[in-house]
Amino acid sequence: MSQNDSSEQKKDRWMGYLALSTAIMAVLAALTTLYMGKYSSRAILAQGQESDQWAFYQAKSIKQHTFDLGKKALELQYRSQKGLSPMVAAEYEKTVAAYGNEVKRYDQEKKEIKDKAEVLGKDKLKAQAMGGNFAYALIFLQIAIMLSSLASLTKRHYLWYIALLCNIGWLFFFLDGWLLFY
Repeated sequence: MSQNDSSEQKKDRWMGYLALSTAIMAVLAALTTLYMGKYSSRAILAQGQESDQWAFYQAKSIKQHTFDLGKKALELQYRSQKGLSPMVAAEYEKTVAAYGNEVKRYDQEKKEIKDKAEVLGKDKLKAQAMGGNFAYALIFLQIAIMLSSLASLTKRHYLWYIALLCNIGWLFFFLDGWLLFY
């Protein structure tokens, strides 16, 4: 009778370990899902912000080009006219210089916008990589939870051991999600 009690205690202990490990895996899956969603959302937001910056860059380019064309047209018009009064000539030169300053201003603004867009692009790529790694980590946990459930139903210990091994895959991709070493 004591041997049966010992066998029952082992089964109960194993079922306790199985239940506890499955619960821990479920909590880890919830946390992994949270991070996966967080970084996937960040990637989408960064992509939108990056697109906005490039559209802003395009608008600045169009304005710069308009001022550049206007400057060139004024320069040609100024050169083609002979005998202008000094006051009119000074006004032409002042306007041409103002257009040139606008071209330079837009060039500087475009550089700033481009730098910001490139930073957002890098942020987007990093967030995509992190979110993808958390998704892979989640897959390993889902497989582990499924195997633990099967182990509970079938009382097959080896399924539980395989489930525990699946957690190594989760750990690898979870850490890779943070550190991006792979």
